Amino acid sequence: MPRHPRNSQSDHLHLIVRGVGKQILFECEADYCFYLGILRQYSNECNIRIYAYCLMSNHVHLLVYDPEGNVSVFMKKMGVSYAGHYNRKYERTGHLFQDRFLSEPVRNEKHLLIVFRYILNNPHKAGICPAFLYKWSSYSHYGKREALVDTSLICELLGDYKEYEAFIRMGNNDRCMEYESYRNDDEWARDTLRSCLGTSNGSVLKSLGKEERNNYIRLLKDEGLSVRQIERYTGIGRNIIQRV
Repeated sequence: MPRHPRNSQSDHLHLIVRGVGKQILFECEADYCFYLGILRQYSNECNIRIYAYCLMSNHVHLLVYDPEGNVSVFMKKMGVSYAGHYNRKYERTGHLFQDRFLSEPVRNEKHLLIVFRYILNNPHKAGICPAFLYKWSSYSHYGKREALVDTSLICELLGDYKEYEAFIRMGNNDRCMEYESYRNDDEWARDTLRSCLGTSNGSVLKSLGKEERNNYIRLLKDEGLSVRQIERYTGIGRNIIQRV
């Protein structure tokens, strides 16, 4: 299926990438550190400015500035590099990430601040810990001269560290883009299945040869269907789907 460039109305973007079928992405501290290392490397290579990040166990939020339209290349490099690291380390094969990534254009300064706060509050919303205690987000970078995170614009908008802390604490009711609310519901899955296969009867895959069947499974994964959805709509066993 041909891929088309992503068009955005804004150079500021909220990005999300998630493990396929909610696959855990980070098994230990070294994995988080590796991801931050390639985030630094490829953001520099692609001239992407990182405003905020939060690495959760099975998904990642980024707030970026992309003046040259390089976000697709940037995210592809990130995905290939990290999936290679993870699969080699844990002797795993197949796709690691669900879909390519989700991208939400940031409309204005008010929206920028809401997305920024929402990203940093993810650990709190997940019931893990308060935002300021979470180790794998950019919360502690505020106002610092860091090579990875640029908070200069946010600092201009928010002020000193006390005002920043107060602003983050106010964000319990923020709503932004998420996988669960954005797509991947069963109606979307059925439409995607029909688009990819030419029929809504996914069981036709069981009659295909192994190579052709696996190619279709990979396509469905790339389009964002979860392992559970593919299993339910095709009747193919979960273990086979996970190995593809």
